[in-house]
Amino acid sequence: MIPRYEQREIASLWKDESRFQTYLEVELALLRALEEEGTIPEGVTAHIERKARVVVARIREIEGQTFHDMIAFCSAVTEGIEDSVSKYFHYGVTSSDIIDTAQTLMVKRSLDCILPRFREFLASILAKAQAFKGVITMGRSHGMWAEPTSFGIKLLGHYAEGCRRLRELEDFYAGELTAQFSGAVGNYTVLTPSVEERAARRLGLRVEPCSTQVVPRDRLAKLVGIHALAATGLERLAVELRHLHRSEVGEVQEGFRGGQKGSSTMPHKKNPIATENITGIARVLRSHQSMALENVVLWHERDISHSSAERLYLPDNLGLFHYALGRFRETVDRLVFCTETMEKKVKDSGVYLSSYYLHKLIQETDCSREKLYGFVQEAAFKAQRKGPVGFHGALVATLKAHGHTLTLPMPSYEEIKAIYLSSVDAVFRRAGETYGMDPTGVSSPEG
Repeated sequence: MIPRYEQREIASLWKDESRFQTYLEVELALLRALEEEGTIPEGVTAHIERKARVVVARIREIEGQTFHDMIAFCSAVTEGIEDSVSKYFHYGVTSSDIIDTAQTLMVKRSLDCILPRFREFLASILAKAQAFKGVITMGRSHGMWAEPTSFGIKLLGHYAEGCRRLRELEDFYAGELTAQFSGAVGNYTVLTPSVEERAARRLGLRVEPCSTQVVPRDRLAKLVGIHALAATGLERLAVELRHLHRSEVGEVQEGFRGGQKGSSTMPHKKNPIATENITGIARVLRSHQSMALENVVLWHERDISHSSAERLYLPDNLGLFHYALGRFRETVDRLVFCTETMEKKVKDSGVYLSSYYLHKLIQETDCSREKLYGFVQEAAFKAQRKGPVGFHGALVATLKAHGHTLTLPMPSYEEIKAIYLSSVDAVFRRAGETYGMDPTGVSSPEG
């Protein structure tokens, strides 16, 4: 990860020192399980734990001779430990048993950082949705003005999508983080499923039900897929905010800090740089999905073609997702909502009442829907941007020209708000029943 986007909490878990320390943690868990089963002498684990040292430079030095990082790790860690004890280190396992189980631990610890940040981000979205649920704004379809809607409901849809991804990530955390200590080709030649269970339990992991010497890579592909879809959801909101930030729209702006500059040559600029950043990060996160999927396919159930790709993309994937959640939460918290601009568009237009009037006419006349649709459309095209009063007058005139004299209601602005915001509370209530509305625990209403 380049320094600009590095997240210390995540990056520290994946640096060589931490990675090798996690290897040692896994090896010690295995040793304790072997002792508990009576396979190795009592006291071996404690002796190794006291004397084992992780020195990255020494591991690299030995690897330069062996061209095998796990052999180098084992040799370096057990230097200075008596042969009668060190011979039990790495007992009965393959490199993949240690590497894959340690990697699972590193993923788990990364998710321990990511999940709270995800919940905090969703809490920020929910707070804004609730704050602006009574604010009317022009809804758009195909980028064109359609009908007014609640600005809060616009945000609520993003909250709901995020909750779906959070639940998937929590399900992954609960069910997909697995360890293996099954030995060569996963057939327990030396170790037993009982030892594996003990070691995995000590590490706080589930056992991989059917390992093949490697933990199946569809699990990581699932994680990366969840992140890719979640990142796409972040981008969906980012792009909406970028559109609303545009000069000709001007309904929302990213907060501008004191001393911040928007352009190197145009002092007046306030650019949506944070949401543009999120858009770019989402592209990178999605690019990892193809690598994760290709890593699922291994020769005869096992090889290490996945290893190099994972060393590159996996820390970046976890770190970038953590970064994106944090940056976007800060951006959402600092958004400036131009509610007067939103409401002015509702007041200044009026043709959005076309559906409202169409259904009134359907109820009050004997004309076909097709004819009435044509009358309303004709009036709407004549009264573009003339406001509710202008559209009302054009529609009355159009109906009269076609032989229909009716008394049509002319709703006030408050009545317009009542028409288009009438179901807001019901929608929020239903979303609460589905996703929960507690910013401190948004993952599931059941707790």
